[in-house]
Amino acid sequence: MSEQKSSSALGRFFGRVWKVAVIIYRSLFVLSLAIGLFVMFTFFGGGTPPKIEDNVALILAPTGALVEQIDQDPGQHLVESLRGEPPSQTLLRDLIDALELARDDKRITFAVLKLDALANAGLPQLEELGVAIKRFQAAGKKVVAYSPWYDQAPYFAASLADEVVVDPQGMVHIEGFSVYQNYFKEALDKLGVRINVFRVGEYKSAVEPFTRNDMSEDARQANIAWLGDLWTDYAKGVDSARKLPENGVINYVTGMREALETGGGDSAAYAKKAGLVTHVETLKEFRQRMGAIVGVDDDHGSFRQVHFSEYLRAMQHARKPKATGKGSKVALVVVQGEIVDGPGDVGQAGGDTIADLLDQARRDEDVAAVVLRVDSPGGSVWASEQIRREVDALKAEGKPVVASMSTVAASGGYWISMDANQIWAHSTTITGSIGIFGLIPTIDQALGKIGVHTDGVGTTSLAGSLRLDRPLTPEISSIIQSQIDKGYRDFIGGVAKARKLPVEKVDGLARGRVWSGGEAKTLGLVDHLGGLEEAAAAAAKLASLSPESYELQEYSPGRGFPFDFLLPFSGSIRLDFLPAGTTRWLTTLLQRTDAERALRSLNDPRGMYANCYCTPSMGGSIMGR
Repeated sequence: MSEQKSSSALGRFFGRVWKVAVIIYRSLFVLSLAIGLFVMFTFFGGGTPPKIEDNVALILAPTGALVEQIDQDPGQHLVESLRGEPPSQTLLRDLIDALELARDDKRITFAVLKLDALANAGLPQLEELGVAIKRFQAAGKKVVAYSPWYDQAPYFAASLADEVVVDPQGMVHIEGFSVYQNYFKEALDKLGVRINVFRVGEYKSAVEPFTRNDMSEDARQANIAWLGDLWTDYAKGVDSARKLPENGVINYVTGMREALETGGGDSAAYAKKAGLVTHVETLKEFRQRMGAIVGVDDDHGSFRQVHFSEYLRAMQHARKPKATGKGSKVALVVVQGEIVDGPGDVGQAGGDTIADLLDQARRDEDVAAVVLRVDSPGGSVWASEQIRREVDALKAEGKPVVASMSTVAASGGYWISMDANQIWAHSTTITGSIGIFGLIPTIDQALGKIGVHTDGVGTTSLAGSLRLDRPLTPEISSIIQSQIDKGYRDFIGGVAKARKLPVEKVDGLARGRVWSGGEAKTLGLVDHLGGLEEAAAAAAKLASLSPESYELQEYSPGRGFPFDFLLPFSGSIRLDFLPAGTTRWLTTLLQRTDAERALRSLNDPRGMYANCYCTPSMGGSIMGR
């Protein structure tokens, strides 16, 4: 027996030693990789900026999603770089800055929009990019758009180009905007899962997928209204840019079937005939034609060019910083993604994180005003309220706050904006959705189907009343609904006070209804229509700063060592020498699943959410990729 005990103890000892050795080995591997990346970045990626030659084309080739702030899992950034993949996020301001700098740069002859890798962008973002494109053209420089095919969203930007080129096998796929979603009531009934819903407002349709098998008539009418506003702006914008006849885009969509049937399915020819494209060319033909303008680079067999990210890196040293000192800055704080309680994860707007950034701006003597850039459908009511309170604290300190709404600033996204001195939005911004809901599933019926039952005792009628394996009692249901009602009254009362509107009027505009930015301005929920640049200028003016005397400085959240260290390497290196399977290991090590992220977003301490599931489908290409 003693020998067995000794053997067992010895085994446990060596087992612990082995575990420690594995931990040390893994730590050394990660540390070695980090040091290697740092050395490579220092000596090869972050050293002397690239030289911009004379007579070259500026390539604007966004990839992935167009975002207000790069906020991505560091593991995904690293793996993309290791595999030589393009970044899955592109910063909107980088594209705009590149165009602004190139406008007066004699070395840049023209710009090329290459948009086939742009996966996701909102109309307000594309409109702001369009402003920069028009300024570039106003300087006497041409913009050429090229893509093998055009999906609906990228084409909105491409339509502003002087030339729009598509491949002979390509198309311009425009279909209109839509909102479709799955409804789960029948499935939940079959499973025995009961969804207890608490809400105020017939238009707060975020809970409908759990309570219905189809869209309610109220939601249908509200959705078609704001979708119609966005579609009208899109169609008119393209008609104007391409100088098409009245209703040119609408006629293009409605006439597509007949035109393709009679034209042998040649969608590229149809797009050219309709005036949506100017040239139908292969990539080789396009390169040759551009090469005739700026010359050919024999090293890579295409026309002489510089990618916008390399151009910006080269131009960083040439930028002249504006005056610094007390009261010389306008702080930019971005709220992007779902608003969640706590610090938030990558891709989320943590209430504590955003509140801390606003507090930093309040305590920074150099900051005279703040722009709150919002691209969020909302989320946690508690987190939204923490952000709103910091906006109030800034105003109390004498620092004006201007809210700048991007693609969507609805529900909780409107909650955090309502107390700003001014609210700026685009006519195509999705906003409003002023309402609150709570949602609690119970699975007692589902458990009953497999013979599992719950019973017990409690010291009060409320003890154990929120267990998911028990049905909600009328008492606890009434308590929850009362809290939701109060939250809604707080919401519309806050809007009424901030917007100087009667509560009754706000209630009529609220009840969860979604509005386009243009309609929201008419209704008094928004002050002005315009983009980030106009909002920053307004904030500076409110702080009595002249346009020449202030600098817009972004306050971005720190994500800790892995994120802050790995982010600079995104898109800057490619390591082909790593052993097989390493990138897969890194992906597993550093990334979380989408399902986990979704669950982590439902963390309001009171289970109350001001969220708007109202992002429209911009259409997708029917071409294979």
